[in-house]
Amino acid sequence: MTTSGERRPIVLGVDSLNISPMVVDWAAAEATRRNLPLRLVHAVLPEAYELRGFDGGRFHEALRHSGETALEKAMALVHERHPAVETTSLLAEDNPAKVLCRESERAQLLVLGSRRMNRLEEWLSGYSVTVPVSAQAHCPVVVIRAPEHVTQQPPYVVVGVDGSRSAAAAVEFAADFATRRRAALRAVSVWQVPLIVPAEEHAVAEMIREQLHQATAGLTDHDPDLDLTHEVLTGHPVEQLAQASAHALAVVVGRRGRGGFTGMRLGPVPHGLLHHAHCPVITVPAHH
Repeated sequence: MTTSGERRPIVLGVDSLNISPMVVDWAAAEATRRNLPLRLVHAVLPEAYELRGFDGGRFHEALRHSGETALEKAMALVHERHPAVETTSLLAEDNPAKVLCRESERAQLLVLGSRRMNRLEEWLSGYSVTVPVSAQAHCPVVVIRAPEHVTQQPPYVVVGVDGSRSAAAAVEFAADFATRRRAALRAVSVWQVPLIVPAEEHAVAEMIREQLHQATAGLTDHDPDLDLTHEVLTGHPVEQLAQASAHALAVVVGRRGRGGFTGMRLGPVPHGLLHHAHCPVITVPAHH
């Protein structure tokens, strides 16, 4: 292993219950594209949290051993498929979501797999990380619940645009991501038509379209080769963006929730896409 200097690493959260070669390969490949080190991180709850003091700490040691084994397997996968990537690992004792959020402070990108939990399982599990980390991380978070669609020609990236500050950060990230992949960028706004359709429906649609063009203004000036398209869809934002992601490399959205539980801080659209998207979901904080 080598040191990473001042470069901000790609951080991969390693799940001891599911060492997904697809997730490990995605993170290592992205580190290669960006010429960044890869940091493998696994966390176990401290022994006091396990409420198993009667067993002399054997259960906790078993968890640590499982974590060490998972990190070793992930490291082996990286070395096998991307031997040039600088790789380090960390086994920490704390709430896994807290550990990953701390790691995100100095990361360029944080990558997670998905256990495909339902919302109740997310809330009850101390090891659920996708929602709390996506909601609180200091850098963009990639959740890989489905593979990227590399066979689609031309490949494309979807970005959800709603005019918010977080959407502006998502657009900037998505344009850079698409450029690195030599992919097209589909900028999508979704209008959820109210039950009582306003008389000026056409004017509202035009306003949304204008807002969409303003949000992406300047992207092609920065990269004249970027294949940028604009779409205004009608329906539920999660359903429409999930459908648009069916053949995409990734779907990118901003994080715009405020306060409350982690799901509320994440926002309903990113939260919904974590359950329904057909490709990796990238959530970008507004300050990115």
